[in-house]
Amino acid sequence: MREKGTTMAAEEQNPEEQNPQGESPEQLAPPVNENFKWYIIHAYSGFERKVRESLESRITAFGLQNRIGRIMIPTEPVTELRNGKKYTIDRVFLPGYVLVEMELDNDLWHVIKNTPRVTGFLGTGDNPVALSEQEVSSILFRSDAAKDKPSMKVKFEKGEQVRINEGPFANFTGAVDDINEDKQTLKVMVSIFGRSTPVEIEFSKVDKVTE
Repeated sequence: MREKGTTMAAEEQNPEEQNPQGESPEQLAPPVNENFKWYIIHAYSGFERKVRESLESRITAFGLQNRIGRIMIPTEPVTELRNGKKYTIDRVFLPGYVLVEMELDNDLWHVIKNTPRVTGFLGTGDNPVALSEQEVSSILFRSDAAKDKPSMKVKFEKGEQVRINEGPFANFTGAVDDINEDKQTLKVMVSIFGRSTPVEIEFSKVDKVTE
């Protein structure tokens, strides 16, 4: 449900903005209310944080604070290269999904369903489906695991020139021969003693060569 007189383009938020609150806990703490269950709310992609803010405001306005617990947006850290410098941001890795812990009833259902930029619940028809503890953990703990090794948001192409900036081959320049997105590594062909030699190197340890 959209607010009247509001355009999506005017309010669209960057889903990769820095998240100062930190969505995911180190471990899934037990609910403060034993009747709380986790549900997934569908939202406009890119508006997850706006939806969370709107939910918090509406819950307070309707006096339903005792019926709702944590509102979480699954994120993962991503390292970007901007003008040769590295920045780590929290990126939403499930666009359009907001996890809400609550004791759902008809009144709360209507309050959430009529929140701006909310399109519905995970489930069929008007029957939201609660997530199991295992399902919630698999979502939230993915964020924690990713924090140990942020992925690099930088695109490399086969054949382009890069310069190694760290390790025993620092300052060597070579052409990208292979790209492994899963391992976040490149195979770079560098010239060592006049011979072209493949070197496997992490994304973070190379810079693109600019003219």
